[in-house]
Amino acid sequence: MPLRVELKPFERIVIGQSVITNSDSRTTFLIDGDAPILREKDILTAETANTPVKRVYLCVQMMYLQNDIPAYQELYLGFIKELLEAVPSFRDTIEATSNLILSGQLYKALREIRPLIKREEELLQR
Repeated sequence: MPLRVELKPFERIVIGQSVITNSDSRTTFLIDGDAPILREKDILTAETANTPVKRVYLCVQMMYLQNDIPAYQELYLGFIKELLEAVPSFRDTIEATSNLILSGQLYKALREIRPLIKREEELLQR
């Protein structure tokens, strides 16, 4: 079943190895296939991955976009170790994320991590 994507004016999306930027009007299109897809709002860069959770997210994002779990596995393990030392209460979510990665469900793993970014921000504001 194709994925229906609606982009706002000038919104960007990554499809496979390509970044697509919408024009000046709202656009809807269908994507059929297995290429990794991420909206601009869900993408982190090395510069914005400045907290333990964001580093874990960036690592999983790279696994997903590059379709290469082994290349990032050691880095991922180091990041989750750092994260769990800082915030042990995130263990359940990290275990669920790791299980999704092991089963090859990388997009679902990214979705699992996103709420932790917000929770981490709340903790850092205290």
